[in-house]
Amino acid sequence: MRSWKIVASGEGGQGVQALAETLARAAFQAGLNALYIPNFGIEQRGGVSLAFVQLSTGSIGAPKFRWADLVVALSPRSLRRSEQYFGPQTVLLYDCSLIEAPAISDQVVGLQSYETIAPEAFAERTGYRERQDTAEMGASRRVIAVAASDLARQQLHPRVFNMIILGAVVSITGVVTLEQVKEALEEKLNHRFSRDPRLREHNHAALELGAAAVKVPVNL
Repeated sequence: MRSWKIVASGEGGQGVQALAETLARAAFQAGLNALYIPNFGIEQRGGVSLAFVQLSTGSIGAPKFRWADLVVALSPRSLRRSEQYFGPQTVLLYDCSLIEAPAISDQVVGLQSYETIAPEAFAERTGYRERQDTAEMGASRRVIAVAASDLARQQLHPRVFNMIILGAVVSITGVVTLEQVKEALEEKLNHRFSRDPRLREHNHAALELGAAAVKVPVNL
């Protein structure tokens, strides 16, 4: 297995940190070396949230890196913020849905409470309600679009759209399996799943939707 350097980016409230932490947890539990570094700082409420993940069977030399193998962008503003990590071989995965205000709740599944902002603030700060033109998406020539927000809203629940993106990441990288990610989610959210089994069903279904949305493996 090759190593992966991943940058995940989005607006505060989109569940970027939950996505990255779950991926790193699943990889670690699968016996890989995994490093997860959140970056939200004073911008955690309403700003761009970044997460850095490295996964490898060997040693991870440094916590920071210059070029990402995979950039995950969940909003136009976060895409611009993560452009500095684009290299010639970088794969870009982005949500091509219309940007919607996330559902806000203390019991949001897949979203961390410190990321949440009011829906009207999310829409205002995002600044877009149209799809981003892929021609503007940096230097990367490997672009994968998944309509995660639309899929979540139409088939499951808006709160689990980041798990759809995570399912796509699983398909792209092949580092861990969907079952391993589900196990990591179970450990992280067991108390919520116990109270409402539908949350488990939605998260698992979201992972499977995302994995199915990426039909062609990325050959790196």
